[in-house]
Amino acid sequence: MGRVPNILSRKNRILLGELVKTDFKLRYQGSVLGCLWAVLRPLLMFAILYVVFAKLLKFGSDIPHYPVYLLTGTVLWNFFTECTGQGIQSIVQRGDLLRKISFPKWIVVVAATSTALINLAINLCVIVIFALFNGVTPSWSWLVVPVLVVELYAFALGISFLLGAINVKYRDVTSIWDVLVQALFYAIPIIYPISMVLEAGGTLGTFASNLILINPIAQVIQDVRYCLITDVTVTTWSIVSWPLCLFPILFVFLVLLLAALFFRQKSKRFAEEV
Repeated sequence: MGRVPNILSRKNRILLGELVKTDFKLRYQGSVLGCLWAVLRPLLMFAILYVVFAKLLKFGSDIPHYPVYLLTGTVLWNFFTECTGQGIQSIVQRGDLLRKISFPKWIVVVAATSTALINLAINLCVIVIFALFNGVTPSWSWLVVPVLVVELYAFALGISFLLGAINVKYRDVTSIWDVLVQALFYAIPIIYPISMVLEAGGTLGTFASNLILINPIAQVIQDVRYCLITDVTVTTWSIVSWPLCLFPILFVFLVLLLAALFFRQKSKRFAEEV
């Protein structure tokens, strides 16, 4: 308990706030449209995916409000990739600051990932407006969405702590992560409904869908779609056996805990190595 006041001290809160504001401003510095790109980027990606997969390949024809369904998955995926991308590079990018000032290094990672949180908050407002225009009926289940966002953020933050600490010494981490993220995109039901995997056939389809849905990213995306858009969404809780369906949450907690401990140990030498 003795360390809590230090971690949450006024000095740390002020520094965190200033870094968040600075990171957000620098992100769109020199851009004509500025922070509008926070909305335009996922909307443009959504438009491309919708034309290709919904219109040409006829994905999601059996899912109510599929445009909102696809937009939600796209926004949450962009949040995760932006969060981890910024978090992993944050220590290296703030090397000058780390060498000049002594402060808890976790603040740098949290500040960098908070920019993605701000962008997500803006995009969630767009999703809600889009959903209402698309005929989605508001319900109390919408209140669960922020909790699911916290789970996804905790997972992204854990990865950022872990890989960000390794990236200080081995700069290849960023490039490797970019490749893994590209592969992961197709391993998560963002553009295709998980029902397609289930219908692939028998035991293999069931195994593959279970394997996909115990991924915390897939679990959160499907749960948000269920709560926000339609209850025909297949979720981890609806097809995965009950003890195993707790795996995504426990895995997120474990990753965040171990990554934070690893980051704390390595952070003592950041100023020298960065």
